[in-house]
Amino acid sequence: MNRNGTTRKRPPINATATALITCEDEENLNKERQVLTSRLSKWARPKLSDGYVSQSQSIIFQQLEIDYVIGETHKELLPDRSGPAAILRIFGVTGEGHSVCCLVHGFEPYFYVSCPPGMNPDDISHFHHNLEGMMREVNRNTKVPKFVRRIELVHKRSIMYYQQQQSHPFLKIVVALPTMVAGCRGILDKGIQIDGLGMRSFLTYESNVLFALRFMIDCNVVGGNWIEVPAGKYRKTSKSLSNCQLEFDCLYSELISHAAEGEFSKMAPFRILSFDIECAGRKGHFPEPTHDPVIQVANLVTLQGEDQPFCS
Repeated sequence: MNRNGTTRKRPPINATATALITCEDEENLNKERQVLTSRLSKWARPKLSDGYVSQSQSIIFQQLEIDYVIGETHKELLPDRSGPAAILRIFGVTGEGHSVCCLVHGFEPYFYVSCPPGMNPDDISHFHHNLEGMMREVNRNTKVPKFVRRIELVHKRSIMYYQQQQSHPFLKIVVALPTMVAGCRGILDKGIQIDGLGMRSFLTYESNVLFALRFMIDCNVVGGNWIEVPAGKYRKTSKSLSNCQLEFDCLYSELISHAAEGEFSKMAPFRILSFDIECAGRKGHFPEPTHDPVIQVANLVTLQGEDQPFCS
């Protein structure tokens, strides 16, 4: 205690030792940082050109994976829509080696049912109203402005059985989210009341097609082909959802899907990770996870088209 009556705290016993250790290891830490920086530099992708940064250059990339997420409708690209929507994500790599995440908006899930004989536009409107009410009753906790976006009368031809007539009337039912296709199909399978036509059940068509696959079919996208988004037709995302160099929003109608011909038959410089494990296996037995532990994992990264490993 000092003359002012306050208690002076004793310094930690190892304070001097810690300071000495920090000073002695500073040079080693710098060396470790340099080694780490050197290793990370090998993983750095090529820098984006000014054309990509200014969005004045078309983005052409080879797609490798397509999935979708549920997010809010893009107000700038789709000003007449609101509420949650399915956003397709296309991942790939450009010819220069830039990683790409393309967020595709505006594509809607749908399926078909046979149009009952004698059904007129007024009946279709009543059918739409009743189906919307039943969907809203089933999905009470889902906040969607409109479950059944629209119902269109189209002429199609079923591939089942021989049919002399070229086409038949079908109803194309467009719903808000991919997960609502199954629910809507269930309602139509059980039957629904239609003013003027009574209780009707419907046989659905293409209601089990996965949403991403439906997009690929309609937009002529095949596995591993090249896709082009013209300059001025995409917008940089306001909030990135991935670690890709190029992440942008666009409408599905702006995509150009190229056939695997000519310059689009080549492969993008993909990075390929290969790995193998070694187990402490018993003699005469194939390794089993319950008995034979993994003792080593080997990793190797190669760049498509290169002979030497990119990193190992």
